[in-house]
Amino acid sequence: MKKLDGKVALITGAARGIGRAFADAYVTEGARVAIADINLDGAEQAASAIGRGAFAIEMDVTDQASIEQGFDTVAREAGQLDIVINNAALFDAAPIVDITRESFDRLFNVNVAGTLFTLQAAAKHMIAQGTGGKIINMASQAGRRGEPLVAVYCATKAAVISLTQSAGLDLIKHGINVNAISPGVVDGEHWDHVDSLFAHYEKLQPGQKKAQVGAGVPFGRMGQAEDLTGMAVFLASSDADYVVAQTYNVDGGQWMS
Repeated sequence: MKKLDGKVALITGAARGIGRAFADAYVTEGARVAIADINLDGAEQAASAIGRGAFAIEMDVTDQASIEQGFDTVAREAGQLDIVINNAALFDAAPIVDITRESFDRLFNVNVAGTLFTLQAAAKHMIAQGTGGKIINMASQAGRRGEPLVAVYCATKAAVISLTQSAGLDLIKHGINVNAISPGVVDGEHWDHVDSLFAHYEKLQPGQKKAQVGAGVPFGRMGQAEDLTGMAVFLASSDADYVVAQTYNVDGGQWMS
């Protein structure tokens, strides 16, 4: 028997990157997965590539109506909701004196408000369903510490860790386990963008920051999206029924807590 047989999951920001890897892993473990993304074309392409266990829905986590419509679509399409991963997020970097309100609002709207109100909508559906569920938030090692150029992003991910604790303690009485995954540096399109920002502010060559951080990981390399899927499957499964309000580091040894 597979770990997620018969379960239905919704993953935000799942058209590519870490979210896409989670969707692949969940379908492999027997779940049916809603690929939720603001980029519907990308979500449809991902769902088509994954196969019959996946379907695409459009969801903008900064728009309450879009969130609610997305969950209603899953309920109508799949008949239940068991697992939600809050994966959608944005990154930006700047020295403190260069941070703009526009960047601050954009990151907090997606990374914090998007996580909270998607979590809230998931919880309402799960409570009404009456069978509990699993909610997994995506934090970051950036939420464990400050970084000179990444103040706003660090603050958003610290907020995600805090929200995970509060929501976990509040919702477990309904049989809903809320936990989080804290990745370190994960290679892919996201880190290509991160590298370009550091190259600008630290006067580095393209790829130089990525090489530096990869060399600094105790495991010996940057993470890959697939390195996170084991934890995502565990937290969604019955193996994690007694795990509540925790944030797990999956970062090759970069942070110990």
